[in-house]
Amino acid sequence: MERKRIWGWWFFDWASQPFATLLTTFIFPVYFAGVARAHYTAQGMTPEAAGAAAQTLWGYGLATCGIVIALLAPILGAIADYSGRRLVWIWFFSLLYIAGSWGLWFLLPDQPDLIFAVFSFGVGLIGLEFAGIFTNSLLPGLAPRDEIGRISGSGYAFGYLGGLISLAIVLLFLAENEETGRTLLGIPPVLGLEPGLREGTRAAGPFSALWYLVFMIPFALWVRETPGPRRELNLRAAMADLWRLLASLPRRRSLSAWLLSSMFLRDALNALYAFGGVFAATVLGWPVFLAGVFGVVSAVSAALVSWIGGRADRRWGPKPVIVTCTLVLSGVCLLVAGMSRQQFFGQPLAADSRLPDILFFLCGALIGGAGGALQAASRTMMVRHTTAGRATEAFGLYALSGKATAFLAPFLIAVTTQATGSPSLGVAPLILIFLLALVLLGWVKTQGEAQQ
Repeated sequence: MERKRIWGWWFFDWASQPFATLLTTFIFPVYFAGVARAHYTAQGMTPEAAGAAAQTLWGYGLATCGIVIALLAPILGAIADYSGRRLVWIWFFSLLYIAGSWGLWFLLPDQPDLIFAVFSFGVGLIGLEFAGIFTNSLLPGLAPRDEIGRISGSGYAFGYLGGLISLAIVLLFLAENEETGRTLLGIPPVLGLEPGLREGTRAAGPFSALWYLVFMIPFALWVRETPGPRRELNLRAAMADLWRLLASLPRRRSLSAWLLSSMFLRDALNALYAFGGVFAATVLGWPVFLAGVFGVVSAVSAALVSWIGGRADRRWGPKPVIVTCTLVLSGVCLLVAGMSRQQFFGQPLAADSRLPDILFFLCGALIGGAGGALQAASRTMMVRHTTAGRATEAFGLYALSGKATAFLAPFLIAVTTQATGSPSLGVAPLILIFLLALVLLGWVKTQGEAQQ
């Protein structure tokens, strides 16, 4: 194994994790939800209706991103595998990641351009997802087959550690408490950022872009293309290769079942990540800094459990890890759907009850741990269904399976929230999606099927 190449590959997870930690889950969604809710309230909506409207807009934005990724992922994967070039695509989509992240700075607390904020987030998310496809496709060439699970799990653990450190920096030095204008350290935001304009919190976007730019340097220095033939781009030939892979799916029951199962798994998990911060703001009324503390708990759990999951993957294979994590996440969704600030599964709570806060912190630890281990094991399972030479195409198809219905969970959450007027009940559809994925896992072979 080339240790430097593996470490360079791990640094993509380290560099890109702040988008998930800061911008998708704990800092920006909470800020967005608060700004959007205040905006809609000022237009005459009740606080609950305003919270539901904010969650609905966020849901439709994520659904649109999912459609774009689903349409392009397998095509780009086939082109990259045919040409033998992956790194150029990683750098191209890295530019989108950086531009989209930076654009979040422009969501002002007063007179906010909510559409531009959702658009910028979508550009960054598309850049992250596509860069991740090509980075993941390098995994089969990093080590022998029996070491892939450990490397994948350790990569996710390393990434979550980076996310934890970036979150700590933002909480301690940048993100201000809306009421006091001070960070978790009790100081004004550094660099002269104006608390009244929420510049410390808005800086999470540019911070994520700069973090990515700096920590992709080891990746650039140590990671090289997987050895193989290089060919001039031929779109017709690349599409023919993709069509042959798609035509083989009816004969490859394990791969087909895995793609379907992972489609629902990742759809539900990504929605759970994306709406966690929105739920904390709209249902529990958490400020950004408290959501950030919640993020620390989740990130610590994710790093630890991802590392443990990688070892479990190496010993027992990815399938038991995936099944266990799916059951845990289904339970989390049930718990979230049944609680609010006023009640817990129909039982009224005192106005000053801290039970919802305690339970949601527990949910954060479970989401972080189970989600991290699930993603790492899923990456390993995909490697067991492909070869190094066809990995980008396979991971493009994997991305398609993850995004073909990526609009579904956000759309169902948006529709359910809109229909019920309750952000809590809005997450209920995720339970059914997780359980459907679990049923499909019954046809997936632990050892996979790598034949083409």
